[in-house]
Amino acid sequence: MILTNTEQVTGREIVESLGLVRGSTVRARNVGRDIFASFKNIVGGEISEYTKLLADSREQAIYRMEDEANKLGADAIVNIRFTTSAVTQGAAEILAWGTAVKLK
Repeated sequence: MILTNTEQVTGREIVESLGLVRGSTVRARNVGRDIFASFKNIVGGEISEYTKLLADSREQAIYRMEDEANKLGADAIVNIRFTTSAVTQGAAEILAWGTAVKLK
């Protein structure tokens, strides 16, 4: 599966648009990460536990989006975008979406 944030796949022709595909996940922080993060807030620096949590969340959202595109028989997903939003205190959704397409 080709994934791109552009409207075209370089060197390939899109022959059919199969529609919008999306994948999302909602993740919550945990007490252990929060305790360590509070220390990082005092001394500064990257909060690597949250960085990993968000990276894992993005990968899961991409996987779910790709799975939806595979069910449609897509060769690629173009114009991929991401967004995040707070669902409740301490939990956030990461959403990935794009257009599933067939290539020549």
